[in-house]
Amino acid sequence: MDWSLKGKRALVCGSTQGIGRATAVALAEMGAEVTLLARNAERLESVCAELPREHDQNHDWIAADFSEPASVSAAVSGAIASNNRWQILVNNTGGPPGGKAIDASGDKFLDAFKAHLINNQKLVQLLVPGFRASKYGRVINIISTSVKAPIPGLGVSNTIRGAVASWAKTIATELAPDNITVNNVLPGFTDTARLSQLFKAKAEKLGKTPEQVLESAIASIPAGRLGKAEEVAAAVAFLASPAAAYITGVNIPVDGGRLPTL
Repeated sequence: MDWSLKGKRALVCGSTQGIGRATAVALAEMGAEVTLLARNAERLESVCAELPREHDQNHDWIAADFSEPASVSAAVSGAIASNNRWQILVNNTGGPPGGKAIDASGDKFLDAFKAHLINNQKLVQLLVPGFRASKYGRVINIISTSVKAPIPGLGVSNTIRGAVASWAKTIATELAPDNITVNNVLPGFTDTARLSQLFKAKAEKLGKTPEQVLESAIASIPAGRLGKAEEVAAAVAFLASPAAAYITGVNIPVDGGRLPTL
C-alpha cells in the first residue's frame, strides 16, 4: 500500500499551531514538501524551520489573514505565479467565538462565512488547475463534529461548519472525474488552545471553573480523554495519501466515540 507523499507538495492552512501545525508535521514526515499558510510571519518562519526534512524537502510559508479572503487569494496567486504547484490542500482555520445562534448578529455569520467557506472556495479554484496537471489532488477540510450533531453554545460555528460540509460534498462529486478527492475531518474535543478558550468562556458563563467544564466534557467521551492534535493529523495524512484514492465526499469524525450518530 502506497502511503508516501514524496514528490507531493501540500498547502496547509492555519498551520502555526494546534491541528494545523500537527498536520504539517505529519505530511512532512510522509515525504511531502509543505507550504504553511497563516497570518503571523514570525511564527510561520519558526514552524517552517522545525518541519521534518528527512526526504530533503524544501518547505516554505505564505503569510495572509483569513479574515480577508482577498489577501489570501492574492498571496496564493503570487506563489502560483512563481511556479508553485500543489497536490494537497488542507483547509483549516480557527472557529468563530462561542455564543447562541439567536444572539449573533448578521455580521458574525458573514465574517465566519468569509473566513471559512469563501476562503476554501477561492483556494480550491486556485489549486485545481495544478491538481489536474499533476493528475493528483487532495482537498481535506478540518471542520468539526458539529456537522453531525450541533454543539450547544457554538451557534455561528455550527451553522458555518454545516455549510462547509455541504460545499465539500458538492465539489467532491464535481471533481472526482479528475482524480481529485474532497473529504472532511471532524475533530471532537481536542487538546488545543482553541478548546481551552472555549472551556474558559463556558466556565465563566456557568459560574464554574475550567477544570469542572473539562471534567464534564471528558465524561461525555467514551474514550475517556481529550484527543491529541496528532491524532487528528493522522486522519488528514491518510486522506492525503495515495492509499485514500477511492475515498471522497465523506465526513470522518476523530472524536473518541463522542458522537451519538452513525
